[in-house]
Amino acid sequence: MNIVITGGAGFLGVRLARTLLQRGALSVAGHPAQPITGVTLLDRAAPPADLLADSRMHAIEGDLNALLESREASSQVVTEDTAVIFHLAAAVSGECEADFDLGMRSNLDATRALLEACRRLKATPTLVFASSLAVFGNSPEQPLPEVIEDTTLPTPQNSYGIQKFIGEQLVADYARKGFIRGRNVRLMTVSVRPGKPNGAASSFLSGMIREPLAGERAVCPVDPETPVALSSPRRTVDGLVRAAEASDTDWGARTAINLPALRTTTGEMAAALERIAGKEVAALIDWTPDPAIARIVTSWPANINASRARQLGLLPDADFDAIVGEYLSENPYVVRLPLG
Repeated sequence: MNIVITGGAGFLGVRLARTLLQRGALSVAGHPAQPITGVTLLDRAAPPADLLADSRMHAIEGDLNALLESREASSQVVTEDTAVIFHLAAAVSGECEADFDLGMRSNLDATRALLEACRRLKATPTLVFASSLAVFGNSPEQPLPEVIEDTTLPTPQNSYGIQKFIGEQLVADYARKGFIRGRNVRLMTVSVRPGKPNGAASSFLSGMIREPLAGERAVCPVDPETPVALSSPRRTVDGLVRAAEASDTDWGARTAINLPALRTTTGEMAAALERIAGKEVAALIDWTPDPAIARIVTSWPANINASRARQLGLLPDADFDAIVGEYLSENPYVVRLPLG
């Protein structure tokens, strides 16, 4: 069985690839587990050396649209033995607001090209599409309900959310036609992400923890009472894998499911950092308002009822202290200050 991960050199793609390689086998859509013979990572950058050292790993560098632009080229990317595709590649929220064309090309055109490549296969692959909480947006004209259900009507308020919602609908229709087995999964904001900040409007929700732990100042552009819906990297990858494993009966409707979320606030996040690392570390957070970022982030919901995900055995993180603790245990080298 070959598995393809678009955006495979990114943080989540790398973590997902390592998880799959460690497992060694995968049960797809409720069928008996099969050995994973290959994992193909598609990205603009190369994956880490430890992944490249695995004989099952195949990395393809380049722009996803370019890699899929012709029938001949796409057949080298999405091969006949491809059983599962995790479509993680995307331009993120802040980038899409700043560059409309980038968002449309990366999030809409690339998704359509990938679906067309799947359509040409003789078999029917399972495609797990990483959608986003950003498909929900609050507005005075159409306020969100207090709790977001799996059946809540998406009302995106930025280009990224709109592009993700269109992607969900494309996946659902290609699944309806029998070209793929579609699995639309709405990811929560992932925190704490290691590495450098990206162009996402929500990037500060990792930076306000990651940077202080490294002895650097960080900016939180929203006020401490701002509610947010978060998921740790581990729980997020668990959700992606479970989506591929679920049988058609267990999965249910072609519409997207919301992954479980921990509801917290930025103030509670800072308090967790102080409890774990001390006042000296938490004091490195600068509470500096940024209306543009706040407008995007505060339009997203924080109360998520992920009932379909719960039925699949997926649960939210216990609390933010546990998320920070997990980050420290996995990334001990990042700490530059003595913990309090």
